[in-house]
Amino acid sequence: MRKICQIKYDSMPVLIDANLLLLFYIGLINKKYIPEFKRTKTYQPEDFELLYNFLNNVPKIVTTPNILTEVCNLASCLSGKYKNEFSNVFANSIAVMEESYIKSTDAIKTDEFFRFGLVDSIIINFVKGKYLLLTDDFRLSQYAESIGIAVLNFNHIRQANWGL
Repeated sequence: MRKICQIKYDSMPVLIDANLLLLFYIGLINKKYIPEFKRTKTYQPEDFELLYNFLNNVPKIVTTPNILTEVCNLASCLSGKYKNEFSNVFANSIAVMEESYIKSTDAIKTDEFFRFGLVDSIIINFVKGKYLLLTDDFRLSQYAESIGIAVLNFNHIRQANWGL
């Protein structure tokens, strides 16, 4: 599955949904902490490695202020050295990502806002025709695919990896 996905999307910049971006950051800090942290406990260190390898093969990672804010909120319950390390990793990554935004006043005028809320409506309208959306949100990925957005559900990549 990974090779198929890579061939199809290898030249597209990628927008990573907040849950996966948080997994990425926690994995960079300490892979062993992934199943212990309440916001990433549905993942395993192998999921981080799969995500890390996937992201190493994309030309560019893009994001929005909304996603970054959501990641910070999800990470707010970190404490001690993990909190400091998260802040460092987070700050360093922002410096290399391309960050753009859609005004909230524009996002609330879309059908997606009423269906998905602010962040996901911004994601949907931001990626259309420009970026690959990488998410583990089944509902979001199904909708995005149904309207022609390039999307990969990370859970499908995980499942393909389990058979290896």
